[in-house]
Amino acid sequence: MNYKLIQASKKYEDIIRNLMQFYIYDFSEFVKCDVEDDGLFGAYPYLEEYWKEVNHRFPYVIKQEDKYIGFVLVRFIESEERNYYSIAEFFIMKKYRKEGIGKAVAKQIFDLHKGQWEVYQLESNKPAQVFWNKVINEYTQGEFKDRIENSRKIQDFNS
Repeated sequence: MNYKLIQASKKYEDIIRNLMQFYIYDFSEFVKCDVEDDGLFGAYPYLEEYWKEVNHRFPYVIKQEDKYIGFVLVRFIESEERNYYSIAEFFIMKKYRKEGIGKAVAKQIFDLHKGQWEVYQLESNKPAQVFWNKVINEYTQGEFKDRIENSRKIQDFNS
């Protein structure tokens, strides 16, 4: 399992935008979205913000043998109640799943952004729930809280 996680500078924006089409296609199984008149899914809102809000948004691309295989979008959310990191989007192309890359990338992301985390999945997205529960349980050695709120399953933990 040889991969590279690269913090994505602005030059990677189009790469992530393109990979986002495959991500949305996969995700369309769980949410109501269709392609637009041009045959593409609509643009991901706020993607440009990842290169503007550099202290609150962290884009990454994942490569294996010089091929792009996925991306991760991390957010840092500050509120009066608490500050925490969250996985906004996480994508590994199907061809590269089940190789342990996603788990390794997730753990690397948690190590890169130390602090309080909140990771959520749609209640309808059972495969994502299984993945994140397994990864977070392993990463925290069972030291995380699990809850359901607004049709989302949420795991809270510290990295």
